[in-house]
Amino acid sequence: MTSPDPQALRPHLPSPLQEIDDEPFSRRGIRLLLKRDDLIHPALPGNKWRKLAPNLRAAAEAGDRALLTFGGAYSNHLRATAAAGRLLGFATIGVVRGDELAGAPLNPSLARCAADGMRLHFVDRAGYRRKSDPDFLAALRDRFGAFRVIPEGGSNSLAAQGCTELGRELRGAADTVAVACGTGGTLAGLAAGLAPGQRAVGVPVLKGGRPHFLHETVAGLQRAAFGGPRGDWRLAADFHFGGYARRTPELDAFADAFEERHGLPVERVYVAKLLFALTAMAGAGTFAPGTAVAAVITGTP
Repeated sequence: MTSPDPQALRPHLPSPLQEIDDEPFSRRGIRLLLKRDDLIHPALPGNKWRKLAPNLRAAAEAGDRALLTFGGAYSNHLRATAAAGRLLGFATIGVVRGDELAGAPLNPSLARCAADGMRLHFVDRAGYRRKSDPDFLAALRDRFGAFRVIPEGGSNSLAAQGCTELGRELRGAADTVAVACGTGGTLAGLAAGLAPGQRAVGVPVLKGGRPHFLHETVAGLQRAAFGGPRGDWRLAADFHFGGYARRTPELDAFADAFEERHGLPVERVYVAKLLFALTAMAGAGTFAPGTAVAAVITGTP
């Protein structure tokens, strides 16, 4: 293995905290801060670094040589895992949702995974739902040999523990810290790392009904990582725009306008929904005048 320690990749930590003057917030007396986790590492930006680093370290310490993980056709997590494997010397296997993709030209995300050496294995949606089934995993080991499993999105107890540092970096900087959520690991750790009196808000990018499935997921991750609940957190679950990677003209227009105002590219799967949610909440009076709100920028387009 070329390097057993993810710190050898020289992540930019703590990530920068940038205050911007955004009219929908400033005219209500609210300060908007951007926690630029997208600048942590060019190949593993944002929460991908924070969640993967402790898992990679555990894999290296255990002597594991291969990593297997799961994701959809445009998964940032698959891309980050593939890049980490290339940089640290792990073999990587990506189990991709959607067997109709097998044999089709790879989209740019999957092409990047393949270029970084990831072996792609396409499964139908019924099979993908069995990703935690011991028999399903045994069949994958028969096919690919020994590997360490990293869950979809990278969210497990190690990931939640890794994300506590995000909260610690923001202690005293904001009253509310918000992050877009896919699998809940970042929110679980963020809330645990914040100081008393600070609140974490998660903006799910997937539909989940009421109550949202992420409530129990985040609570379960905190139990596994810390032995019980940690921090003050809640979900703002009405900003998924139809589900994962779904977009509407309204969301695209919002992101385009934000980019034009600030010269900051807005990633559309997670970050656009986060910023839209915070803007809507500011307009609805959710934040009192004088409040400082930090948005965690978790990825780049």
